[in-house]
Amino acid sequence: MSERLPHVDGVLSPGQVAQTAASIARMQEPDGAIPWTTGEHVDVWNHVEAAMALLVGGEVEAAEAAYDWVPRWQRADGSWPMKIVAGQVEDDRGEVNMSAYLAVGLWHHWLVRHDAAYVATLWPAVRAGLDWVVAQQLPFGGLNWTPDDQGALLAGSSSVYQSLRAGVALAELLDDPQPEWELAGGRLGHAVRHHRDLFLDKSTFSMDWYYPVLGGAVRGPAASALLASRWDDFVVPGLGIRCVDTNPWVTGAETCELVLALDAVGDHAGALRLLGDMQHLRHEDGGYWTGWVFGDDVHWPGEQTTYTAAAVLLAVDALGETYGHATPGSGIMRGTSLAPHFAEIALECGCPSPDSADRLARPS
Repeated sequence: MSERLPHVDGVLSPGQVAQTAASIARMQEPDGAIPWTTGEHVDVWNHVEAAMALLVGGEVEAAEAAYDWVPRWQRADGSWPMKIVAGQVEDDRGEVNMSAYLAVGLWHHWLVRHDAAYVATLWPAVRAGLDWVVAQQLPFGGLNWTPDDQGALLAGSSSVYQSLRAGVALAELLDDPQPEWELAGGRLGHAVRHHRDLFLDKSTFSMDWYYPVLGGAVRGPAASALLASRWDDFVVPGLGIRCVDTNPWVTGAETCELVLALDAVGDHAGALRLLGDMQHLRHEDGGYWTGWVFGDDVHWPGEQTTYTAAAVLLAVDALGETYGHATPGSGIMRGTSLAPHFAEIALECGCPSPDSADRLARPS
């Protein structure tokens, strides 16, 4: 079985991929929930990402238990609570990025398993979640990150762009058109490409730098220019990338997400190098430490996290495609199977006009 799993020669073998998937499954709770680490909280975005990774690693039963868990926690308005700990809600705020991401997970499941009945079972949860998300759109096109906290987050809104494309692809598959999602996606894509200065300023975080590319709203020459613009601020050769530009701390999940962004723009050599660089975070049991503080030379925090392991497996699957060692879902972050990019729509919001089509505003 393991020889059929995705792998990247010289980085991770099929057996190591299976071992990492098993490390995620070991932390899964009896009801299907996948916390950040044992005893920690669950959030729907990272939970779904872990379910995708379980599918990549051949843990189909565990993956579907994780997906089956998601609708049980959806609320009547279509949103999910932000934090769930041991079956209890710890933070009841709804958040757009978390409430949208099931669409990506379910589309990935379809690509890998081609189980139309399973897709139909989860489709109502996807539809309600995305309906709630698009209702949070602000006049300039970004998405208010929660109804309780004003302002749009660039990384989260960029991820929602991918979720909307996955949602439209699912809608077409099930013959249940959702034109309002396409309109919202057009407005959102315009905001991410041309009005990044109108999002909340989180520019010290690497996620705000690469997520417009990873989510798919920024591609082509503009994507390459954006990634080059802060490369030296975040990339630490031989170790990975910083989570925050001011701290000597590299993190595995962010590094692997950048790997996926580089793969999406065709920089396979850079992606492969970074995937190899972060393997110092691998534990002998197949799990991954969250990060490494260089200079002090310690793992911090002192825990292995499911979301880090998940990002590794998705990156391996994406890069494995080049060598014929990948699942049918390996292009999920490249967006090749998603609905086409939405027609760009600029709202009448008093936004300044972009200087050019590939203008780079401050990542924020």
